[in-house]
Amino acid sequence: MKLLIVILRDGDAGTVTENLVARGYRVTRIASTGGFLRRGNVTLLVGAEAEEVDEVINLIRQTCTPPEPGEHRATIFVVDASHFEQV
Repeated sequence: MKLLIVILRDGDAGTVTENLVARGYRVTRIASTGGFLRRGNVTLLVGAEAEEVDEVINLIRQTCTPPEPGEHRATIFVVDASHFEQV
């Protein structure tokens, strides 16, 4: 299991979240602030199997609006989640 930490623009968060959930991914949305994108942003925590990571990243890339010059669609960290449990 992998945990993707996705930091993206406020305006893209709703559409990205809807598309991920529609494809069966587990998503938690967290309002966040910071300097990554230099404007309002959202952090998504996305759980995915290792073989699905590229699919999730491509979905994010396709769903986000094109960035302005010098900006990115999203910043994505992929980390191992050695244990996952729902209580």
